[in-house]
Amino acid sequence: MADSPPDSQPRATLYVDGYNIVGSWPELIQLRDQGDLAAARDRLRELMVNYSAYQQFQTHLVFDAYTQATPAAVEPVTQHLSLHYTDFGQTADSYIERYCARWRSQPGRLIVATSDRAQQLTVMGYGAEWMSARQLSAEVLATARQHRRRHHRQTAKRNRLLAHALSPEAQVRLQQMRLGL
Repeated sequence: MADSPPDSQPRATLYVDGYNIVGSWPELIQLRDQGDLAAARDRLRELMVNYSAYQQFQTHLVFDAYTQATPAAVEPVTQHLSLHYTDFGQTADSYIERYCARWRSQPGRLIVATSDRAQQLTVMGYGAEWMSARQLSAEVLATARQHRRRHHRQTAKRNRLLAHALSPEAQVRLQQMRLGL
């Protein structure tokens, strides 16, 4: 995937309510319901790494630590993605809303991905854009398809030479003929 140069500005900042998305996407629900919430989080992280890089978004994937007695933490994953864990007693909703309130006077585009109706109204009140879990899923899948098509076209262009269509044995024999061996 094409990453933007380190000094370029992201096209947008995207905040994702992690557990809201885990509870909305069938693939992630299945992992969660099999008792593997960590696998669901990891899969979401993996999908968001690719999506964020391709879209050149600065993405913040936020998970509640609401019932965990742990301090807030930020874990950088790539130049485009970071994981955010809230403080004990803090929800991902309040964490994201607090950022939206501070962002209000900043330039640039802010998008919040959640299917929580109350949060949708709040973040839109701060001037941020809202994206539903279903819409984010559709965009992530479309981006993955787009990347595969582009990669396939690039690979096909590289492999258009006749030599690439020949078996390794035929390539060796052709090389020998060229050298008069």
